Amino acid sequence: FRALLASDQQSLWRWLHIALWDPPPAPLRPVEVLQHPGVRIYAEGWGRPTDVGVVAVVNGQAAGACWMRLVPDRQGLAYIDDETPQLGIALEPEFQHRGLGKPMMKAALSAAWQHGYRKVSLTVHPENPARFMYQACGFNQAGYRNNYHLMVASVRNDTSLKRCASGKLPSPVWMYAVVPAWVRGLTALNPC
Repeated sequence: FRALLASDQQSLWRWLHIALWDPPPAPLRPVEVLQHPGVRIYAEGWGRPTDVGVVAVVNGQAAGACWMRLVPDRQGLAYIDDETPQLGIALEPEFQHRGLGKPMMKAALSAAWQHGYRKVSLTVHPENPARFMYQACGFNQAGYRNNYHLMVASVRNDTSLKRCASGKLPSPVWMYAVVPAWVRGLTALNPC
């Protein structure tokens, strides 16, 4: 994994489009949905000081991302307060259902905790099977918003999240337990 950077803006638009999940057999929504102000808030101008995200890289290819952004003024479906970022997550179709989502989300949550966030929120369609992965990553259902589940994860006191002397994040031991063998070669999964 690597940090989601401002230079990833074009890819982030695609990942946001993928993240707008509807139950099968519905296809992806029309790309024009990304122009809606209520959607743009999650990706536009990525790279603000409060933005946090990671990109999964497999064999040199960006496979997807998990990102969080503070969206103030009661904006966004997962808004709970001005101090809690709202999370988005998406994998390119060819990387879905391969065991990469959970470690990617855990890496992003580790980055959020290190950034100083105490909670992270998201919304998920009640038919989206990813909601079980979100629960496994520490999210709990906190209500409903427009027929979506509102879920919130809270920070843990985790001493494994201290930075190495190099400034890199150490690889928490849990990553080695949950990451499939084909992913273990990723640079960010190696200890500092």
